[in-house]
Amino acid sequence: MPFNIPILLTWLRVALIPLVVGVYYLPEHWLPRSDQDLSATIVFIVAAVTDWFDGFLARRWNQTSAFGAFLDPVADKLMVAGALLVLVHLGRVDHFIAFIIIGREIAISALREWMAQIGASRSVAVSSIGKTKTAAQMTAIPMLLFHDTLFNLVDTQQLGTYLMYVAAVLTVWSMFYYMRLAWPLIKEKAGDPT
Repeated sequence: MPFNIPILLTWLRVALIPLVVGVYYLPEHWLPRSDQDLSATIVFIVAAVTDWFDGFLARRWNQTSAFGAFLDPVADKLMVAGALLVLVHLGRVDHFIAFIIIGREIAISALREWMAQIGASRSVAVSSIGKTKTAAQMTAIPMLLFHDTLFNLVDTQQLGTYLMYVAAVLTVWSMFYYMRLAWPLIKEKAGDPT
């Protein structure tokens, strides 16, 4: 397993996920709910920044690796799933929206793994729709974790909820986009008796 700064940042992101969840298990007399919200928001934002930064450094320093390419999306999916489960528990995200987003991540990860096994991974490379979906999620989640008015102007719960619905629509759209790209190979392999 290679070890470099980009991979260290990815591992840091994985390590931060339990903090986003765990802060809500602290007794409220230790950390009031508003402080739990702020702490979880800060930790999530730090994790999200490491997501951008590790990819940037890996490309800039030419430290990309197969292990890093595997670990990075796993860390991203764990981070989003963990935060969504917390938000569902807190009643800030609808169960169905969380199911759509997490279910899509599982389905597309399985599709990408299968496409890689048959040597066609480039067919389901990340698209602009997928990047826009990720941007909407990564903006909505900290807003929903914060769950307060920002600068006495922005209702983060309302704006975060709107962005989460946008992310859910983009999630379904991107899933169909990837499935359409993979469909000819799926049909071909389904007809192959070997």
